[in-house]
Amino acid sequence: MTSDQKSNWSIEQSASLYGINDWGAGYFGLSDNGEMTAIATQSGQPVQLSLMDIVAGLEQRGHAMPVLLRIENLLDERISLLNKSFAAAINEFDYQGEYRGVFPIKVNQQCHVIEEITKFGGQYHHGLEAGSKAELIIAMSHLRDSEACIICNGYKDAEFVELGLYARKLGLKCFFVIETPSELSIILEQSRRLGVEPLIGVRVKLAAEVEGHWFGDGGDRSLFGLSITQLMDVVDQLRDAEMLHCLELMHYHIGSQIPNIRNIRDGLQEACRYYVDLVKEGAPLGYIDLGGGLAVDYTGARTNETHSKNYSIEEYCVDIVETITESLNSSGTPHPTIITESGRATVAYSSVLLFNILDVSHFKPRPLPDQLPEQSNDFLHNLWAVLHSLSEDSVQECYNDAAHYREEVRRMFRQDQLELRELALAEDMYLEILQRTRELLPSLKRVPPELQNLDEALADIYYGNFSLFQSLPDAWAIDQIFPVMPIHRLDERPENKAVIGDLTCDSDGKLDLFANADGDVRTLPLHDLRPGEEYYLGVFLVGAYQETLGDLHNLFGDTHVASVRIDDDGQFEFVEEIQGDTIGDVLSYVEYNPKELYEQLRITAEASVKSGRITAVERRQMLQTFSNSLNGYTYFERD
Repeated sequence: MTSDQKSNWSIEQSASLYGINDWGAGYFGLSDNGEMTAIATQSGQPVQLSLMDIVAGLEQRGHAMPVLLRIENLLDERISLLNKSFAAAINEFDYQGEYRGVFPIKVNQQCHVIEEITKFGGQYHHGLEAGSKAELIIAMSHLRDSEACIICNGYKDAEFVELGLYARKLGLKCFFVIETPSELSIILEQSRRLGVEPLIGVRVKLAAEVEGHWFGDGGDRSLFGLSITQLMDVVDQLRDAEMLHCLELMHYHIGSQIPNIRNIRDGLQEACRYYVDLVKEGAPLGYIDLGGGLAVDYTGARTNETHSKNYSIEEYCVDIVETITESLNSSGTPHPTIITESGRATVAYSSVLLFNILDVSHFKPRPLPDQLPEQSNDFLHNLWAVLHSLSEDSVQECYNDAAHYREEVRRMFRQDQLELRELALAEDMYLEILQRTRELLPSLKRVPPELQNLDEALADIYYGNFSLFQSLPDAWAIDQIFPVMPIHRLDERPENKAVIGDLTCDSDGKLDLFANADGDVRTLPLHDLRPGEEYYLGVFLVGAYQETLGDLHNLFGDTHVASVRIDDDGQFEFVEEIQGDTIGDVLSYVEYNPKELYEQLRITAEASVKSGRITAVERRQMLQTFSNSLNGYTYFERD
């Protein structure tokens, strides 16, 4: 590190460059020595903890990178913020109902996450949403609070319904939300068989649609929910069965990660019309469930773009309470208990993927000679001339010429008319021309279209010790943007523009879309690596969906997981440590038996000893290495 790198750079510039104060929502910051910090509120005061201190603690405990870090305090704070914001809005508008949050288990099914939500959320009667029998089993075993709600969504067979009715017998407030007309007969049959009256909800299919990636969750063609005619059929069937009094909840869901608050208000206004008329039909109702949709501002742009949002949690709660109050007061309909299924906004901030950088591929030329070697090819002389004539006024012409001459050099090499060293020199000159061209671009009045992606074409590739497909599948599948940045050396200027490759043998295994104050960009500023020193990056806001959706591309398994809690004095404790998958683990997931694999290699090795290809000592060493690998981490491990 040079003195210029520090004297000409500040942590405030890093905060601006990486947008920490925008997407961090007050949960992340920078220390004076340039390290990324997590910020928790303790006794009403912010307490900062360096992520590098956590990394040191992880390594002292034998956890190599990559590691998924969970910060319990941030999960607790999100639950508190949501519930307190609704309480404030209810008080402001003299709303006569209550708020009951439920967490959709599908967003993050990990046991420690659910345990913390139900434990800390108990003071707010925070419940759970289950979309399958497995998730219902989780909800039944973790909730003890008779005031908290279990919302059963998704398709339900007889066993699903039976489980939910047993939850009712245990005193739990378990609602069956009817998604399709065929579910009602199953619910009624199981209810009669067990002698338990069900709590029934109906999911209505609204006409309202939303902006963003998940716009297909709403509208007439949405997959789930009852059309108006189906809804009326369900009401009539319940009335005929003398069980209309069981219809206590109305549910709707118009989309996940809704970036525009106007869409939320519009959908709720339509839903309130359904609610009022269902009450007129004789349904007692009492609960209105808005589903999910509360967004996370992954970019910090505060706009209605897909990965952002143009509202705060406080505004979200105020708009919901105000809209319901206005809509129901005009008809004299009693105010219901409000339920939201906020998953992403609850857990996203609490998880960070930490990994180290293993290597870098630079797209920079080697030092060029003072002059070309004698008898150099004419095209090399032409590239040399372009290099030395490049200026602001000739950028376009020089770029065109350089591309032409390089292609001619490559053609001659393919035809055995040039030597390998001449080709290498030509490539170095071409890269030098591009590097100098990039430096000139900011001074141009207009950047030619073919040069607008020059940063991306020249970006260094930083190879990260992680699997995109295992730990950040949405970045590959739907171009989800996550905040990515170094967690240290932030008091130094990052000199390189880079993309990040993972360990998989796949060209899609890379991060090359990042948030920027001016919009999405294809490169990320990073520092030079230092010999003998690790360089750590963090990917933030990854607590929603990523652990559940990850796959075994190249048989890279689950990473180590560590959960920490920040204390009042800024210290921390590891409250849970989970070892990542071993190679033996992931092999067993795809139906290999590690013991059988070992035995097969032993037989092969013994035959090689017998034939004289290896010694008995080499056999022992080989089998020991094989055994150690079976029990080792699937990711890169330093010696």
